Amino acid sequence: MSTHPYPPNSPYLLEQPEWSKHAIIYQVNTRQFSQEGTFAGVQAKLQHIRALEADIIWLMPVHPIGEMNKKGELGSPYAVKDFYGVNPEFGNQDDLKDLIAAIHALDMKVILDWVPNHSAWDNHLVSSHPEWYAKDFKGDFRPSPWWDWDDIIEFDYDQAGLRTYMIEALSYWVKEFDIDGYRCDVAGYVPKDFWEQAREVLDAIKPVFMLAEWEDRDMHERAFNMTYGWSWYETVQGIAQTRLPLEKLRKYYSWNERSWPKSAYRMTFVSNHDKNAWAGTPQEQFGEALEAAVVLSVIGEGMPLIHNGQEAGETKRLAFFERDPIQWQDHAMGDLYKRLIAVKKSIPALWNGPFGATMIQVPNSSMSQVFSFVRMKGNEKVLVILNLSKTTAEAEFDSELFAGNYINALSEKAVKLSDEQALTLQPWEYKVLVEKR
Repeated sequence: MSTHPYPPNSPYLLEQPEWSKHAIIYQVNTRQFSQEGTFAGVQAKLQHIRALEADIIWLMPVHPIGEMNKKGELGSPYAVKDFYGVNPEFGNQDDLKDLIAAIHALDMKVILDWVPNHSAWDNHLVSSHPEWYAKDFKGDFRPSPWWDWDDIIEFDYDQAGLRTYMIEALSYWVKEFDIDGYRCDVAGYVPKDFWEQAREVLDAIKPVFMLAEWEDRDMHERAFNMTYGWSWYETVQGIAQTRLPLEKLRKYYSWNERSWPKSAYRMTFVSNHDKNAWAGTPQEQFGEALEAAVVLSVIGEGMPLIHNGQEAGETKRLAFFERDPIQWQDHAMGDLYKRLIAVKKSIPALWNGPFGATMIQVPNSSMSQVFSFVRMKGNEKVLVILNLSKTTAEAEFDSELFAGNYINALSEKAVKLSDEQALTLQPWEYKVLVEKR
């Protein structure tokens, strides 16, 4: 099935696989996911992830961590000592292969976190190929000059040998471990043409799914299936904290519709390992707006990410350099995700990228508080209304897209809306209404 809407001479020729049409991505921090902090600990809880209807498991870096200049007791997973190795903290190669096989047996995909921009100071490449590393003005190895990343040193992608090495290493994990793709750390710090080279080689082994930790539409040309919706997160979080006007969200969706290729997947999220560790839990970041933000992340355009522990209420900031297991518990947030994901998967209008429908704004009389839109495909229409403010909103809707006989997708109650009807919405209240026409 061809899913890209571009002519043959367009640079945007990357097609999305059929299996991803309504996929959900789930991030696993192996160190913190279980009490054991191992691959086996993840494998024991795969049915839990499958019950959320997740389709892609993203494993944070599995490689050995550098000892030199390491942070904390255990170090950062993003300070890679050996791109061909497995971190013994998590298990061995056979344990990882068993986990991947178990993920596949449950009809899920698995992508590995790849760290292309830098390595640990004691990676063997430092001594065997020092020319592959960037140097500072003194000619010394260079940590990032703008961040506190002093446990790593940066590569120089002008070096052809480095590119060859990295592509061979990427290929190794696809060939030998049967992974399904990569989440690529700070992907924009690496030249785009490298990713295009790598993608061509990897797809010749097996079709892969590639996620860029970056926000640039041109990453979708020939390299990446999905990019981070950082702007989405920052906008919604800013509205939740009442720092930004609601108009900023409308501008985001206008930009996303007009400036990004239709075939591009955009990852929408209210948490990930970076935000959890350094900015706070979703509750800290979104407060009373959290449920509304989650609704928009799943039902609006984009592929939703669940950061491990969100479904358990994500009760703490997980320590990044130490053992700090997730406190698992039944929680209303897990129930909300399950209900929303079931709705998303069952209604084609809500599917991802080119498989789903574009959001259409439904104007209302309280535009500074109420965000409302429909997504329509075939004989189904989904009307979403969110009061994205901390005060009660009274809204009238002047659009032929408003009226209809609906079912509330979350309560399963019938709802009839008429042209002249006004709605009263409590602070941060949301409605997801489905009409079959």
